Amino acid sequence: MHRHRSAPDNTQELLVTLGRLVDQALENIRIQRARAELGMALQRHMLPAELPEFPGIRIAARYSPSQDGLAVGGDFYDAFAMKDGVAGIAIGDVQGHGVEAAAFMGEARASLRALASVTVDPGEVLACANDLLISLGCDLFTTCCLLSLTPGSGELSIARAGHVPIIWGTDSGDSGVSLDAGGVPLGILPGQQYPVTRRRLIQPGYLVLVTDGVVEGPAYPMDEGLAAVSGLIASADGSDPGELASRVIQVADLTGHEDDAAVLVIRCDGTRGAGPGLSGGP
Repeated sequence: MHRHRSAPDNTQELLVTLGRLVDQALENIRIQRARAELGMALQRHMLPAELPEFPGIRIAARYSPSQDGLAVGGDFYDAFAMKDGVAGIAIGDVQGHGVEAAAFMGEARASLRALASVTVDPGEVLACANDLLISLGCDLFTTCCLLSLTPGSGELSIARAGHVPIIWGTDSGDSGVSLDAGGVPLGILPGQQYPVTRRRLIQPGYLVLVTDGVVEGPAYPMDEGLAAVSGLIASADGSDPGELASRVIQVADLTGHEDDAAVLVIRCDGTRGAGPGLSGGP
């Protein structure tokens, strides 16, 4: 004869199994949270604690994490002195999330700083940083926008590696998107060249650099996000760069951003004795 297990025995086994599954789930959550906390700590440590000021130039940044608090991203920004007092300003967005993305972000930022001590040409810096990051053997890549700005003269050089274009505006109310030529993101293809756009800032105003989490999201095209930021800059009316950065980062709430969002606002006093507008270079 076959023995049939009693109902209490079946119930006890079910409860034991459920308890084991709950323990496993809690352990997985604990590990995931620990990784997220490590990633956020890495990210905070690798981003600059404060941004430098240059004559006639003030810089402010804002950062907003993704709506999924565990999805630590690799958005980064930085500002530093290059040769001859030129200001180097960068923003980037590492592909992917987690500890690996945060660590790669630190490598990218350190590479830009090291190379910018050798040349003020942002295209050369991006080309060398691209090859350096590839040589590290990591499977990740990052977009980046790097500009060099000479205090006093307003001479501006821009290079982009697959990144969102710069948005600009003047105190007179003009604004727009600088659709400069660019290259592929850093860390994908060796031996790349990055074209440089040269301009001259001749009026007091702003340059705003963002990551795509600010201007693009589900059912929110990038063109709309760029237009929203452009409108904020046009009406800034000489606001402190920190105040404008706080308003710009709020555009990310419209996008329903699933990614991190970073904003870098550069306030320029302009140059004396020059005509209105933003002049193009050769």
